[in-house]
Amino acid sequence: MVAMIWRKKHMELLLANLRIAYPHLEFATGKQFSWSPETHEIIYKIGTDDQRDRWSLLHETGHALLEHTSYQADYSLLRLEVAAWEKARELARQFAIVLDEDHVQDCLDTYRDWLYKRSICPSCASKCLQQDDYAHYRCYNCHAVWRVTPSRFCRSYRSSKIKKPSAVFHETDGIC
Repeated sequence: MVAMIWRKKHMELLLANLRIAYPHLEFATGKQFSWSPETHEIIYKIGTDDQRDRWSLLHETGHALLEHTSYQADYSLLRLEVAAWEKARELARQFAIVLDEDHVQDCLDTYRDWLYKRSICPSCASKCLQQDDYAHYRCYNCHAVWRVTPSRFCRSYRSSKIKKPSAVFHETDGIC
């Protein structure tokens, strides 16, 4: 019981410090940690209140301070996540919190895994790149084209159609 009260005080202290340091930011309780660019709120979870909760709060505050709103390309999401963790590191130093690098990398691994799964060709299992329209992937090996769900919270379901190779070589078809 004493440990739970102590941890609760840590989270309350961090929230109070964040509100003082960044009065333009809004904090609201919710079911999971997130940053809402639409409502300009940092959503935080009331629960176990362990170190990970504080790290998550710092990470979401990082998104808010960096004014992250949306992304188009899949790799852009990973870049936003890396930037938010970099900002969380700065905030952790500012508020004398030790941020576990293994936790950061575990979180980033979920996005790396997500990107990897989306990029695998459903026909030949080659690793491919998202196309310029940000809606399709195209295999340079077998020329399959597929779409993936835009949600970063869903498993990588792919619908595909095989595209016949073009008889004309286009500059955009080459590998850089």
